[in-house]
Amino acid sequence: MKSPKTIFTCTECGYSTTKWYGKCPSCGAWNTMEEGDAPMEAAAPAAAKIKRIAPEYESEVVCFDDLELPSFIRTSTGMGELDRVLGGGLVHGSVVLLAGEPGIGKSTLLLQISSSLCFGENGTERKVLYVSGEESQGQLKLRAKRLGVGGKSLYVLTETNVRRIMEKCDALHPDVIIVDSVQTMFDERVASAPGSVTQVRESSLAFIAKAKNEGISVIMVGHVNKEGGIAGPKVLEHMVDAVLYFEGEKLRSYRIIRAIKNRFGSTNEIGMFEMGDDGLTEVANPSETLLSGRPVGVSGNCAMCVMEGTRPIIAEVQALVTQTSYPSPRRTSNGIDYNRMCLILAVLEKRLGYR
Repeated sequence: MKSPKTIFTCTECGYSTTKWYGKCPSCGAWNTMEEGDAPMEAAAPAAAKIKRIAPEYESEVVCFDDLELPSFIRTSTGMGELDRVLGGGLVHGSVVLLAGEPGIGKSTLLLQISSSLCFGENGTERKVLYVSGEESQGQLKLRAKRLGVGGKSLYVLTETNVRRIMEKCDALHPDVIIVDSVQTMFDERVASAPGSVTQVRESSLAFIAKAKNEGISVIMVGHVNKEGGIAGPKVLEHMVDAVLYFEGEKLRSYRIIRAIKNRFGSTNEIGMFEMGDDGLTEVANPSETLLSGRPVGVSGNCAMCVMEGTRPIIAEVQALVTQTSYPSPRRTSNGIDYNRMCLILAVLEKRLGYR
């Protein structure tokens, strides 16, 4: 058997070549070429039998003035903080990408809102399909029992083959599809490993086509790489309607979700949650939470107001000054960008005379 051939694939556009380049010849991005094994060529007869996932349809040219203004229908996720970030709820037929560090609570959040998404406007039932490529049905049932999640119109599918998932969707006709996660999905027409740039792009295209053609809301979980960006091609963020980042400190229970992109709302809003034994709970008043336990009458700390979108949040700022044993003093910061801190201190020294 021949040894696999080494290729380099651009994480931005998916361009592949047998030679490494510092700058992608296709999109011009720097330092985006990742090394991998070249996929084995699929046999022509077998490839010809594979059914197309995305249905073909013919689009017509329409005069711009004749276009009808659509009315976007939103469904509440059952969590006001998440609805705030989405712009008022989940839009029918939209595709949302939720990314975050491992263990931050992405699967917990989506499993919690799945019960609320089973009920639309005026209490009408809606079918929700939860597709898991990372957990078994038993693991999902155990987590759902702990979170108190369930419902007759909530369905679970543990599958990673996109073609089989689409066949199940055609039989079930769900209103909402939750994919956990898109990096574990694969299209058997593409001769590359799951999680590769090509597989992530093609699998995402299949779900996006399903959402746009049939008006199904799709929420996809995305992994992050070691640099903190979403794993896979950059084009994935361009294809979806909204990109949400779920972030927080692992040693603390508070989580923040913010919108990096949102075609149906503002990108200046954030939502705050607290992780507990019963899952995620909303933090309606972040200022009260952030200032809890703050010492009163102690030097070196003060409260200040910061704006996150349309929401004012009161946060605590602490400072400590001590004698140094080094030849030159040193400044450090935690929780704020160091260069930004130096800029603020320079303004205070220059304009207000502080030392």
